[in-house]
Amino acid sequence: MSKVGVSATGGGTSPRAAAGQAIRRALAAFGCLLALASAQAAPVQQQDPAPSVVVRRSETIQLAQADARRHTTSGEPIAVLFPDIGEPFRRIFAEIVDGIEDHSRLPVHSYPIGPGQDPADLAAALKRNGTRVVIALGRQGLKAGAGLDYPVVAGAVSSVPDADRASGILLSPDPALLFSQLKTLSPGVRRVFVVYNPANNDWLIKLARDAARSQNLELVAYEARDLATAARQYESLLSNADPRRDAVWLPQDPTTVDDATILPLALGAAWSRNLPVFSSNLAHVKRGLLFALYPDNTQLGRSLSALALAAMNGELRRGVLPLREVHSALNLRTANHIGLNVGPKLQRSFDVVYSEP
Repeated sequence: MSKVGVSATGGGTSPRAAAGQAIRRALAAFGCLLALASAQAAPVQQQDPAPSVVVRRSETIQLAQADARRHTTSGEPIAVLFPDIGEPFRRIFAEIVDGIEDHSRLPVHSYPIGPGQDPADLAAALKRNGTRVVIALGRQGLKAGAGLDYPVVAGAVSSVPDADRASGILLSPDPALLFSQLKTLSPGVRRVFVVYNPANNDWLIKLARDAARSQNLELVAYEARDLATAARQYESLLSNADPRRDAVWLPQDPTTVDDATILPLALGAAWSRNLPVFSSNLAHVKRGLLFALYPDNTQLGRSLSALALAAMNGELRRGVLPLREVHSALNLRTANHIGLNVGPKLQRSFDVVYSEP
């Protein structure tokens, strides 16, 4: 399994320098995607170029895949709607589409959706191509798919309206995977703090409570419906958390997590108080947070395909799923600073490791 080691300070020469340049390119694309999220484009994170993956699928996905196999010779096409944007973002959607095509073994028609997309023209094109199911990627894709008379599977978005009735896989990693990784790195943790906007992540916190309970963790969740409230919540919890037993989770939430206000607060507490802070953003790990899980685009495409093919079989799953198709990143310098023992074997389990200078 190939891994990439990157200096946390960006130093290094020869092969390490080349690896660092590759990661910096990935991070640059990732940062642009976060900007797109606030501008109604797709908030997709750029995956690291390392080929190794950590893939875990729920029983629901496995059942969907079994149903999908019955359709591999049906010839019924899948339509994929995605934002019409340039590189490097288009490549991310292309990787998702690659996964869809690889899994479905059916003709897949991709439709780039621009700001002025005519709904009637799109509906006519879908009908002309014999579409049976739509996979809507990003905000623009999801908006375009909302008025269509087809089953719609959502992907590459951080939240959807009415999450209990929608179908798809969101960008928020499964809390069970996050908490398992946390316990592996810091077995003494007993309590996890999180600040979230219920309008975005009520569904995720419900999952997180169950996941925490199953792993003998206490989840302490604070609601915040604006950034100012979130900042006050973070200031209080970061100053009162006990580094010997507590950790802080920065979720995928555009209201309560931002790079200008919240991330500096979290980084300061992590370093000055030796507090484990983890995220779902690769760039946060480069900046100094302990670890993150982030999307594996191709594997995400395969799982979206499984849901789409199940929908073609009349079995559209209601209720969104968290992301289980993930890469992992670790900041070894931060781990050492806060007193965690991360040996070579554990380091090799991560796809990206930002190491000591």
